[in-house]
Amino acid sequence: MAEVFFWCAALLLAHTYFLYPLILFAMDGGAQVAQNIRAMRSGGRAGRQEARRAGPKSSVSLVVAAYNEASCIQQKLENSLALDYPSEKFEVLIGSDGSTDGTDDLVRKCPDARVRLSPAPRAGKTTVLNRCIPLAKGDIVVLSDANTMIEPDAIEKLVRHFDDPEVGAVCGKLNLYNPTKQDYEESAYWSYESLIKMYEGRRGAVVGANGGLYAIRRTLFTELPPSTIVDDFVIPLRILEKGYKVVYEEQAVAHEETTEDYGKEFGRRARIAAGNFQSLRMVPGLLLPTAGFPAFAFWSHKLLRWCAPALMGVALVANLFLLDSMFYRFTLFGQALFYALAYLGKVGALKTGTAKRVTSVAYYFVTMNLAIVVGFWRFLRNSQRAAWDRTARA
Repeated sequence: MAEVFFWCAALLLAHTYFLYPLILFAMDGGAQVAQNIRAMRSGGRAGRQEARRAGPKSSVSLVVAAYNEASCIQQKLENSLALDYPSEKFEVLIGSDGSTDGTDDLVRKCPDARVRLSPAPRAGKTTVLNRCIPLAKGDIVVLSDANTMIEPDAIEKLVRHFDDPEVGAVCGKLNLYNPTKQDYEESAYWSYESLIKMYEGRRGAVVGANGGLYAIRRTLFTELPPSTIVDDFVIPLRILEKGYKVVYEEQAVAHEETTEDYGKEFGRRARIAAGNFQSLRMVPGLLLPTAGFPAFAFWSHKLLRWCAPALMGVALVANLFLLDSMFYRFTLFGQALFYALAYLGKVGALKTGTAKRVTSVAYYFVTMNLAIVVGFWRFLRNSQRAAWDRTARA
């Protein structure tokens, strides 16, 4: 029985972190071959059909939920108004969530008529979006954060996907950077996640967006419960649940600075974890096999990840009952070595080189899963509030 538990836990962990990305890669390769064959048989008609589909540009509303963002809101407005999109079809709607640091005054001072402010008492980001998205004039709503800077052509690259009536949401690529460190663990992990999103997007089933940059059809938005914690996860999933495609555009790029405060970063991860567990009751259709590939992606990419701390614990405990075998002594040694490397990463025992990177990655992985445990506990106690605090940057 211990052997069964060990291998079930080990294989599920291997699936969510390694096998699932490989499956996506293999599926994408097969789909590309089939597409090339169809293109050859049709004599290139698919490309001409895509060209015919292009028509007048859609109107776009950039919606930004802001709470005490005086330090960056001016830069955000300048960045937004400089985006390469027809001015007559573009607006910026800032939803202030009870800001008390002068954010509202800075927005009001903006002379550009395309900028609108929607202030209200503090109630949480979800309430801001429930208020602002119906107020948006654009057919396409692009959602972004105040501290996220968008590259000039990103809106155009997002919006072009909506020429396809089956597309309901488009996720952009968020680059995380740290101004004081050249190698940063979260950036490496985010690159890994972005690769998975790219392959999911090619099958129209990106499982959740990033709040820094994504777009939706305004008509597909449905009001969220005010207690919703991870709106950028739930909104695209609801659109996916309705049968629309959620795609990924790797050329629509935005940039966001990471934080140096690891305590706050851990709290942010725990908050997201609590919201992830909360989201399960909001998208029940994606839990069923009848949802097809989106359900497979949801289980493989998300649900098993959230179970990873439990699976790691099961693998370790089950291994302790299997020490009669040399093989299982080796697997126990491997687990012990991994946690030892994580501890070395925590105390910063190694300062430079590949060994430091390995210990840092191990420490990042362990803390990420500890945050899931904390988030699950908050979910069970219903103690995670929906309102968010801005994360301090370097």
